[in-house]
Amino acid sequence: MTPAAATADAARPGSVPTLVIDTAAVTANVRTMGAVTRGEVMAVVKADAFGHGTVAVARAALAGGATRFGVTSLAEAFALRAAGFTERILSWLNPTDADFAAAAAHGIEVAVPGMAHLAAVRAAPGLDVHLQLDTGMARDGASPDEWIALCGAALAAQTAGELSVVGVMGHLPCADRPADPANAAGRARFDWGLQAAQELGLTPGDHHLAATAATASDPLSHHTMSRIGAGLVGIDESHTAPLRPALTLTAPLVQVRDVTAGTSVGYGHSWRTPYDTRLGLLAVGYADGLPRLASNRAEVLVGGRRRPVVGRISMDMTIVDLGPDDGYEGAREGDLATIFGPGDAGEPTAAEWAGWAETLEHEIVTGLGPRLHRVTVGDPPVDSNRPTLTRIR
Repeated sequence: MTPAAATADAARPGSVPTLVIDTAAVTANVRTMGAVTRGEVMAVVKADAFGHGTVAVARAALAGGATRFGVTSLAEAFALRAAGFTERILSWLNPTDADFAAAAAHGIEVAVPGMAHLAAVRAAPGLDVHLQLDTGMARDGASPDEWIALCGAALAAQTAGELSVVGVMGHLPCADRPADPANAAGRARFDWGLQAAQELGLTPGDHHLAATAATASDPLSHHTMSRIGAGLVGIDESHTAPLRPALTLTAPLVQVRDVTAGTSVGYGHSWRTPYDTRLGLLAVGYADGLPRLASNRAEVLVGGRRRPVVGRISMDMTIVDLGPDDGYEGAREGDLATIFGPGDAGEPTAAEWAGWAETLEHEIVTGLGPRLHRVTVGDPPVDSNRPTLTRIR
C-alpha cells in the first residue's frame, strides 16, 4: 500500500485518526545521510524510533545502508534482539544497577560515562563498552577532570579480561547552529579525549561524535561513525539536509455545523466567529499528541485548502474553521483532514506544528499517542540472507 492509498483509505466515513508511517522515506533518508559522511551510519531507534515504530524503521534503515543500531535503554536493545535483529547495538543511558549481565548475554554494547558505571560493567564480564566523554553539555559522559582516570581504569579492566573498550563517544551541544563556537570547543575536547585514550594504550575502533545535525552540517565532527536518529524520520535541526518526513497524520470530520457570527468556540471561549461560517470537528486532541499551545495558531488541510484550528485543542477534539472564504458548502462528516505530512499537497508539516507550539519536531512526533491507528507503508523486503555484523553471545 502506498502512502496515498493508505491516506485515501483513512478518508472513508466512519474511519479513525490515522498515522501513516512511510518507511521508504526512512530508507531514502539513511542513504542521504550516508552520502555525506565518511563513516558508518548507526541508526538510532530510541523512543520507538521517534514514535515511528522501532521494527519497521530499523528494517528500513538497514535497507538504506545503516550497519548497526543505537538506543538509550537496555530494554530497547533487548526488544530489538527479540525482534530478530542481530546487528551491533549500543545502549548509552542506563543506571548503574541495570542488568549488564543480560546485556553481555545478548551481545549489547553499553556506554560507560563514569567510574561508577565502569565498576558496574566490570561485574558483568564480557561486555563491549564505549567510553563516553562530556564534550560540553554537562549532561551524560565523564568530565575532562575524570577522563584520564576513567580511561586508565578501563584499560586495567580490559587487561584483566573483564571488558573490551571498542569505542569512544561524545555529543555536540549546538549542532543545530553549525557556526556556534561551542561546537568547535566540543570537537576539540573530543579529539583530546580520543588522543588521551589512545596514548594510554586503548585502541577503540569506533569514534563517534556527530548525530544528525552535525553529520549534515559539520564534516569536521565526522569520525568512524555517525549516529542518525531524528534524521531517519526526516528531521534535521540544522536544515541543511534534504530529508523527507516519514509521517502523515489524518483524521475525518466527525461533525460539521453552520454557525453565525459571534459564536463562542471551545473551552474558555478563546475564539469567537467573526462571521457566519462552518465548523468541522476532528476526534483528535492533546491526548493524541496535538500540542494545546497550537490552539488558534495551527492549520490543517481540508478540501484542498488550509483551514485554521479555532478554539482550544482539547483532550479528544480539535475544531477547524471551514469557511467563509468559499463557505466549503460541500463539507460533510467523513471528509478527511490532513493534520500534517510531508507537505507535498500543501498540508502543514510537523515542523510547522512545532513552530505553532514553540517546540521541536522531535517533541511533536514522539508525543503521538497510542489511540492513533497506525499504518506502515513502503516496507523494504526482508532479506533473510543479509550478513550480520555481530554474534549474539
